[in-house]
Amino acid sequence: MPLNKYAPQVATHRRTQSAILESAKALIATVGLAKMSMIEIADTAQVSRATLYNHYRDKESVLAALCDLEMRRLVALAQSASSSTQALEFLSIAISSDTALAHMRTFDPEPLMKALVSTSHPIWNQFSQSLSMILNSQILADTALRWLIGQMINPLTPEDSRLQSELLLSHAHL
Repeated sequence: MPLNKYAPQVATHRRTQSAILESAKALIATVGLAKMSMIEIADTAQVSRATLYNHYRDKESVLAALCDLEMRRLVALAQSASSSTQALEFLSIAISSDTALAHMRTFDPEPLMKALVSTSHPIWNQFSQSLSMILNSQILADTALRWLIGQMINPLTPEDSRLQSELLLSHAHL
């Protein structure tokens, strides 16, 4: 069987995309969304501007890709849990401790609020469907999603994340 001659290019493409998105998230956590530029993203990712623009046409497309990546990361985190309670606890802690969200709460609240009320967006729908499969209930997933959205604005401690996860699920089963 011949080796895929494009495999090294695909691997390089993925590493570059990963570096760009990690850099964008790091910049949001430090300088903020409003002050972050494509030039800063390229510099932080250590890629040329041409390379950045070969991957993403503008800052909005970088942010869309970052949101998609973050949602997939959260779904994988929830899927790694041994129970529904643990899945919600993991999600709550990840959201409440996210440094980019923390910076946005303080310095970029308007775009954060806009994203949080856009729950009909395909990314939110994907997340809701994944959560439904993890929790075995669409109604519970919708309730949990609203609870998690609240934590993007008002984060919980890890202890409160565990307690509220247990409480949410215990009330759902009444």
